[in-house]
Amino acid sequence: MNRFDLYELCVQNTPGMVRFLLAAHAGSPRTLREDFSGGAALCKAWVGPGSNGSLRRAIAIDIDPGPLKRVAKVPGITSRAADVREADDKADIIADLDFPLGYWHTRADLVAYLKLCRRRISRGGIFVGDLYGGADAFSPLTMSRRFRGPKGERIGYTWEQEAADPVTGLVRNALHFEVSPPRGQPARTRTLRRAFPAPWRLGSIPEFAQAALDAGFSKVDVYDQDAGALDSDGNLHIRPARGEDLDGNYVVYVVARR
Repeated sequence: MNRFDLYELCVQNTPGMVRFLLAAHAGSPRTLREDFSGGAALCKAWVGPGSNGSLRRAIAIDIDPGPLKRVAKVPGITSRAADVREADDKADIIADLDFPLGYWHTRADLVAYLKLCRRRISRGGIFVGDLYGGADAFSPLTMSRRFRGPKGERIGYTWEQEAADPVTGLVRNALHFEVSPPRGQPARTRTLRRAFPAPWRLGSIPEFAQAALDAGFSKVDVYDQDAGALDSDGNLHIRPARGEDLDGNYVVYVVARR
């Protein structure tokens, strides 16, 4: 398993995110654009089984062409090795997930990017990003979980905030993995330290919401990770979060509506 396999297994829940995007759009979106896509796992889930036949298509955009090779031959996906600010591909939904909003270290850069996104989103479409925050948002800390790989591998995953400055808002995060063979096989653990380093600027919910409005979006809704419930048909029904819904440390999805 390479670092992108491990990321998809340990970090992402793409089927759940597809349900969320459909519910947040509340229409009949056809085209998803995944900015900062990496291995484009969300694009694969968008066009995969249960995606209403061949009607859906996805656009994966990342400045690094390497991970885009993972979807080079997937029907329905267009991959684009480019700076997200220079890619003109239009979509019903633009998704910036797993915190890439933090790549914009100034408010001016964030607003400029959001203006570009608004022009590339179809009428009635949405931009979706995520943010984290709370009591420990600017504290060095680690969070670890364990997973089982597809061949029985024992996988340890650690998210680490290595440094944080509440004055500048700059944080330095990294993801680490340890992979051991299934029980009963010779133990040889493979360690991937700092598999995904991330120097980010951590902004607040009101800051992002105001930036989106200043960029021309008509409305901004905020949803927590437990934003709704599935019905008997597997459809997700969601409601915007209230302040009391958020935990002491939280992740939220911010939806800017064109």
